[in-house]
Amino acid sequence: MNTSDNKALVQHIHAELDKGNGQAFIDSLADDASWTLEGTTPWSRTYAGKEAIRDELIKPLFAQFAAPYASKTERIIAEDDRVVVLFSGDVPTKAGKRYNNRYCYVYRLEGGKVKELTEYFDTALVQQALEAPPAAAHAG
Repeated sequence: MNTSDNKALVQHIHAELDKGNGQAFIDSLADDASWTLEGTTPWSRTYAGKEAIRDELIKPLFAQFAAPYASKTERIIAEDDRVVVLFSGDVPTKAGKRYNNRYCYVYRLEGGKVKELTEYFDTALVQQALEAPPAAAHAG
C-alpha cells in the first residue's frame, strides 16, 4: 500500500463515519490494532486489539449516546503509512449533555488495515459530558 492507497482507505472510513456508519472503521482494524486516547481522562489509555477496542471503548462509549453519532470530516493529510484526519462530532448523551468534540486522529496503516490509531481530543469535554467507562477501574 502506498500513500494514496492509505489516504483512500481513510477517506472511505471517514466518509462512512460522516453518514453514521461505523462498520467500515471496524472492518478496517487489524486484529492486533491499537488505539491510544491521549490525555488523563478515565477513557485515556491504549486499547490493544480489535476485541478490546470494540468491547472496552466503542460499545461503552456509544451506549452513552442518545442518538446516532454524527461526524464531519474537515481535512485528511497523508504521508507514507500515516494518515491524519481532522474532524468533529456531535451527539446528545442519555444524561442530557452535549458531546460535541473535535478530534485529530493519526492513523498508521499496514497491509491495508489500521494498525495504530492515536486520538487527540478535548479532554475537558470528555470529563464533563461522559461517564467513566466500566473498564476504567481495572485498566492500567
